[in-house]
Amino acid sequence: MASKKYTMWVVLYGGLFFLGLVLAYFSAQQYQKTKTLLMEGIRTTAVVRDLLTNYDSDGNTYTPVFEFKDRSNTLQTYKSPVSSSPPAYAVGDKVKIIYDRKDSSNVKTVTFWGLYRFSVILMMIASPLLVIGGSYLLYTYR
Repeated sequence: MASKKYTMWVVLYGGLFFLGLVLAYFSAQQYQKTKTLLMEGIRTTAVVRDLLTNYDSDGNTYTPVFEFKDRSNTLQTYKSPVSSSPPAYAVGDKVKIIYDRKDSSNVKTVTFWGLYRFSVILMMIASPLLVIGGSYLLYTYR
């Protein structure tokens, strides 16, 4: 009976450790994509053309809509995936962005959170899972 209980804990903490490894892998993959975009992408300046209001029972948030011209002088629009309250930008603000030269719909604002948001969030979730799961596994198998 004791070995079943012991096995259950090893499986549980092993699962946490494995989940942490998967999340860390995706975090590294997102970081690599951002690094490639920074090295090969095209930097330009966008203008905030609109602030979309998202109504919620907790209050309103605002999503900026950017407008920029790509290399072929075509006017492109980019809606930020991030909303905030108070708004991070005002209509008419100029913002540095970077976009993929092959796919002008792959756009990121050149700010820390604009570039590394997904990598940081995934690693923030993965880190405790790796520490807790890894520590237990190291403790049991030493």
